[in-house]
Amino acid sequence: MNAPPTVPHVVVIAMFPGVDTLDVTGPAEVFAMAGQFLGGRRAGYEVRLAGERRGPVPTFSGVRLHVEEVFAEQRESIDTLLVPGRMLIGPGGPVPQIDPDVVAWLREVGPGAGRVASVCAGAHITAAAGLLDGHRATTHWATVGRLAADHPEVEVESDPIFVRSGRMWTSAGITSSMDLALALVAEDHGDEVALDVARAMVMYLQRPGGQSQFSVPLAQRPGSRKDIRGLRLWIGENLDADLSVPALAARMAMSERNFARVFHAETGSTPGAFVEGMRLEAARRLLERTGRLPSDIARTCGFRSVETLHRVFRDRLGTTPGEYRRRFRTAAPV
Repeated sequence: MNAPPTVPHVVVIAMFPGVDTLDVTGPAEVFAMAGQFLGGRRAGYEVRLAGERRGPVPTFSGVRLHVEEVFAEQRESIDTLLVPGRMLIGPGGPVPQIDPDVVAWLREVGPGAGRVASVCAGAHITAAAGLLDGHRATTHWATVGRLAADHPEVEVESDPIFVRSGRMWTSAGITSSMDLALALVAEDHGDEVALDVARAMVMYLQRPGGQSQFSVPLAQRPGSRKDIRGLRLWIGENLDADLSVPALAARMAMSERNFARVFHAETGSTPGAFVEGMRLEAARRLLERTGRLPSDIARTCGFRSVETLHRVFRDRLGTTPGEYRRRFRTAAPV
């Protein structure tokens, strides 16, 4: 933690039309709440919105946020430069929006900012400005592959809720903007203040597990072959069957080698990884919606043992079945 500041910490948030509202307001609320707990003992935060022009900026939700600072007139030093984001959901999957005005401004002021923090798809904007080159970074689970492909000079990590790499910070999905802001408060003022904020806002100080807990394995490209699409549906309905490559290849009347090649080309996944993902998704649903024992869930979903169920949860989600159930149960046990 740095020495207590005597002047407010200036946070400038880059605005553009269609930005996700919570990417902006979530961190702003965390910083404001931190100021409440700091009182007069230490200077808090001053949050400013900057954009291409002054006036109301429409967000994705339709809420308009007022910009008072213009990119071209930004001359003061920035302690924290925060870059929100926006994804459009299309037939080909999520597409991060890259605002050229924000990219140009980041190239100019980003190198001089104390730290740069990107929220969700905002990492794509920050990367387009060249600020993430040579750094570790994350973004929303649905676009981590695109970030890695578009910016090979960035070391992309798919699971963390947020990543700090030097003065560069990046976070995962929209609500993780608040996790990121809490981490920034902790760096500035210590864990005690951050914990006070987390309690007041009914948040985790640090979430257990990573963002893979919130992704959906079925969000894969549909492919063009009807036989493979049919097989995928059959797998989902027969998770306790023998779903090894030899068994699936025999079902498709293919050689094992050809089946594995075709399946990967159609789904972007190996058969083994796909089956494990389907079984994991089914186990997640049962943990969320029922009170069935983990051993029963493991058997129903095709895992060889409850130990295998635990291993898959640990490896893929960074948590345990019990912890997952405590966090995500959506109904009374049945």
